[in-house]
Amino acid sequence: MTVDTIDDLETARKVLAAQPFSEVIGARLAAFGDGEAVLELDVRDALRQQYGFLHGGVLGYAADNTLTFAAGTVAGARLITAGYTIDYLRPADGVLLRAHARVVRAGRTRVVSRCDLTTVAADGTETLCAVAQGSIAVLGPADGS
Repeated sequence: MTVDTIDDLETARKVLAAQPFSEVIGARLAAFGDGEAVLELDVRDALRQQYGFLHGGVLGYAADNTLTFAAGTVAGARLITAGYTIDYLRPADGVLLRAHARVVRAGRTRVVSRCDLTTVAADGTETLCAVAQGSIAVLGPADGS
C-alpha cells in the first residue's frame, strides 16, 4: 500500500498492515495523531530470547516503527528511518509490549521522535524497559516534485 498522507488512525493501521513483518510479529497501532503514535504487540514465546525475556530485536522493531509513525502524524506518509538509538533499561517481560513515541521536533527534511517502551504484566503493572530516539527522513512527494 502506497499513500502520501496519513490523516487518521484507520489509514495508519492500513499502512502498518501493508508491512509483512509487522503482520508476522502481530503489531497493531493503538493510537495515531497529534505528534504521537502507540504501537502494541502481544508477548508470545516465539518473540523471547534464551532467558525467557522479550528479544531486544523485537523492542528495536517496535521503537523504529513507532518513531516513524509518530513522525508521520506531522510529516505525512513518505518517511524512512534515518537512524535511531535504543537503550535497554531492564529485561522486557509481560503479556504486552507498548511503544509510545512523540515528535520532539519536526523540520522540513527531518523529524526527531522519542519513544518509551513498556511492558504490561497480566495484573496491569507497567514497566519501562527501554527508551529510544530517532531521526526520520522526509522523502517528499512520490512524483518527485
